[in-house]
Amino acid sequence: MPLTHSFQETIRARAERDPTFREALFQEAMQTLLQGDTDYGRTALRTYINATIGFERLSEVLDRPQKSLMRMFGPGGNPTMGNLMAVIRALQEETGVHLEIRAVMDVA
Repeated sequence: MPLTHSFQETIRARAERDPTFREALFQEAMQTLLQGDTDYGRTALRTYINATIGFERLSEVLDRPQKSLMRMFGPGGNPTMGNLMAVIRALQEETGVHLEIRAVMDVA
C-alpha cells in the first residue's frame, strides 16, 4: 500500500527536527533486515530514505538512476548485497546517523 503524501511529509518533517526519531527509523530498518523480514525492512529503509535525503540525492551520491534505486526498495524489490551496502554507506555519510554493530549472546 503506497504511503499518502501527507504521511510522508509528516515523517520527513519529524525526521528533520528530531535526530532521535531519525536514528530510530534507520535502526528499525536495519534491525528488521537483520531479522530476516526483508519485505518490511525494504519498506522501512525506503521510508528512511524519503524522510532524510530522498531518492534524488541518493541517486546523485551513488551515481545510479533514481528509478532503479526506487525499484530496489519498492514492493518486490531485491537489491544486491553490493547495492544494499552502498546505500547503507551513503545514508550514513549523508545523514550523520552511523550504525554500530555488537554481538550479544542469548541468555538461556
